[in-house]
Amino acid sequence: MNKRELIKLKKKMKVKGNHVIFSLVFLVLGYMIAFSYHLTQQSDNKKSTITSKQWERDIELRNQLVELEEKNRSLQKELNEKQERVREIEKELSQEAQIYFNLAEDTEKYRMYLGKVKVKGQGVEVTLADGAYNPDEENVNNYIVHEHHVFKVINELYISGASAIAINGQRLSHNSYILCNGPVIEIDGYQHPAPFVITAIGDSEVLSSALNLTGGVKDSLVNDNIQFTLEKKPEIIMEPLLGS
Repeated sequence: MNKRELIKLKKKMKVKGNHVIFSLVFLVLGYMIAFSYHLTQQSDNKKSTITSKQWERDIELRNQLVELEEKNRSLQKELNEKQERVREIEKELSQEAQIYFNLAEDTEKYRMYLGKVKVKGQGVEVTLADGAYNPDEENVNNYIVHEHHVFKVINELYISGASAIAINGQRLSHNSYILCNGPVIEIDGYQHPAPFVITAIGDSEVLSSALNLTGGVKDSLVNDNIQFTLEKKPEIIMEPLLGS
């Protein structure tokens, strides 16, 4: 082999060597690109999977929240209805309680008028006594107390708001009767001589004012020669009636 052929052979070998190097470089570069692309795809898939699961979880939580809010509104509505019913029941009970209270109060008042219960309170005490003896007076009845005199005082006291009345300690009831029997008066079968002490429970100011009206009960009795005295009492006690 001559020198020229040797040089040509060296050039061919050099070219082939360069081709091999470039081939290796391109092979490694291609591998790196392929590997990098594969990693990127895996990362994207993983991110996509996480995002999808999270989105599904958010939807589920949102649905649960909506369901709880609807249930809460329903319970609130039911609570409002029950509270309204409770208020209605309380109002009904209040009205019933007031009715029962009024009935109890009326019952106690009727018992008091019937003389079935003991009563105590302020009031007045009126004393009616026979007039001074006048020897020139032919008719003795003109200066003694009669039942109609007693009735005038009793009626005025009841009209003025007296809740209970007694004569000489004997309490009057709704069906009491008073009769004149000579120098005494008879109350429900019991005789009482003069003077007649009439006690009444009620507003002492009102009762005394009613009896002292000009031209009223007091003036009428005094004109009939009846001795009339009136006293306010801070406390009067009357025992209940006994028997029937």
